[in-house]
Amino acid sequence: MNVMNQKLTMSTRSLEQQVVTNFSGSNLAKSDLAGVTAHKGQFKGSALAGSDFSGSDLTGSTFNRSDVREANFDGTNLTDCSLSALDLTNASFNKSILVRTNFSSANLNGAKFTGVRMTDVTLTATDLKTTIFEDCWFDGVDFKYSDLSGQRFDGQTFIGVKFDRADLSNASFKGATLNNVSFQPGFTFTKKYYRMIKTICFDGATMDKLTFAALKGMDANLSKVTVI
Repeated sequence: MNVMNQKLTMSTRSLEQQVVTNFSGSNLAKSDLAGVTAHKGQFKGSALAGSDFSGSDLTGSTFNRSDVREANFDGTNLTDCSLSALDLTNASFNKSILVRTNFSSANLNGAKFTGVRMTDVTLTATDLKTTIFEDCWFDGVDFKYSDLSGQRFDGQTFIGVKFDRADLSNASFKGATLNNVSFQPGFTFTKKYYRMIKTICFDGATMDKLTFAALKGMDANLSKVTVI
């Protein structure tokens, strides 16, 4: 094969890949997409409710403004994916690979994250009151401006996590591990923010000295916390 034909073949394959991974505006509700590889896939404005993406590699894909209710992302590689402004109601993320994944402003009501290690994930400005987190590890995750009121983070691990300006009213971190975690309210500490911090349960939690000092300065109840 000469060089020109080789380049043409490579170009054709590249074009085919672009066509195959562009599903924007498509009606793919309840589709079987388990185990597929679709890097940088485009799912903008698509109907994907009930679809099965389990075990797929969707690295770098974009799902903006799509209906992804009750979708199955169990074991899915969602590294560098954008799932912002989506309806992910009751979606499942069991042992998914979440690295630099963006969920900002998504609807995650009833969505379930189990056995997931989140690394540098963005969960900002999101209603997470009814989202379920079980046996998760949060590393560098950003929860700024999100509603986490009543959330249960019991026994889970938080490293370099930001809860800045998040609503954590009556949230629970029982038995959790917190290292270099930020709970900053913004420019000023208000009475409302102090009241909110006091409602958080840290019983049995383990935390580093800096996180402990910051929370102590906000009058958090740390009587049953272990400092490391």
